[in-house]
Amino acid sequence: MSSFLAQAFVSALVLSPITQALGVAKTCSNPQLSCQNTTVVSDLCCFNAPGGQLLQTQFWDTDPVTGPSDSWTIHGLWPDHCDGTYDSNCDSARAYTNITSILEGFGKTDLLSYMNTYWKDYQGNDESFWEHEWAKHGTCISTFDTNCYTGYTPTQEVPDFFQKTVDLFKTLPSYTWLSDAGIVPSSTATYTSAAILAALKAGFGYDVIISCSSSALDEIWYSYNVRGSIQTGTFVPTNPDGSKSSCPSTGIKYLPKTGATATATSTGTATKTTTTATSTSTGSFSGKGYLNAVTSGSTTGCLISAGTWYTSGTCATYTATTSGSGFTLTSSKGNCGISGSSFTCASGVTATVFTASGGYLAYDGSTAFYASAVPSGTTQEQVSTSSGSVEVQFSWQSI
Repeated sequence: MSSFLAQAFVSALVLSPITQALGVAKTCSNPQLSCQNTTVVSDLCCFNAPGGQLLQTQFWDTDPVTGPSDSWTIHGLWPDHCDGTYDSNCDSARAYTNITSILEGFGKTDLLSYMNTYWKDYQGNDESFWEHEWAKHGTCISTFDTNCYTGYTPTQEVPDFFQKTVDLFKTLPSYTWLSDAGIVPSSTATYTSAAILAALKAGFGYDVIISCSSSALDEIWYSYNVRGSIQTGTFVPTNPDGSKSSCPSTGIKYLPKTGATATATSTGTATKTTTTATSTSTGSFSGKGYLNAVTSGSTTGCLISAGTWYTSGTCATYTATTSGSGFTLTSSKGNCGISGSSFTCASGVTATVFTASGGYLAYDGSTAFYASAVPSGTTQEQVSTSSGSVEVQFSWQSI
């Protein structure tokens, strides 16, 4: 081999990332919902215990500023006990100190890029922050134990933890939910705890926990129970157990991120026109937006104009209009409604009044919709309210 070819070969080995193969998370049959079980569950690969209430926690850092000016940032994903207490640092042997390298090794460059924008350390050491969150909280999630994977590849639970946290964060547009209620960052305005909590509950569907430092809003905690494992289960929004909000009742500051730039990506936290929150069950469904499909806590495509589920191409623009105790939806095809159990948008369709629950589209009180399969390529799947092989929920992304 010539010296030139040898050097090129060595350079390729150094510069080209090698994506590791993944083991498979355990398949769970008829899993129970964490914190809601009536009998003891022994298989902790399919049931999160003792940390059965999962909290997706978010920061609003202003001194110093972290993240975009119109988005909250990620704190973490915490497995609390069902009474608000928690364990921490559960496995020192898996307190990894090379999170960036691990994610790169599994080909998670897009995830890492997102984290570099939205999972920030206020001291500027993102890697150290990620290592802390994994070691303190990730190692205490029972379904991430190494024996919960068939053909386990060392450290593969790490990308699962960070990917799931990011996927949840993308469905929780805190900035938008607050701005919808007229609660926007200001150097002079103050807000009440009741108004902030009501705005977030309108979007999420359940009570949340807020935290303040020197009377300035700086953290939000969203609570979930999980049916099955973190990797493949369903996250079910719920009210918090244990800890309560620490902010004063009045005089709360929501300070601007001075000097930060607005986000230009679809994070679910982009600024939109402020509207007044109402007492109807509309949540964040207002104005124009996309209906993103969410399966097992991850965004997987969206609805296109006829109301079918698609994972390739451009999402359709829907218009949500308040109607009675909920809202109606229209697309370029016409009114959207449930016709013969199928979600359909077309001229001549009678508009159905939908509601919102936990940040998801709801029909007849349920956020569960179904399809025969997850669509791939150019295939579209009809969405229905009757049973099907795949359960899917739809979140609203304002545009």
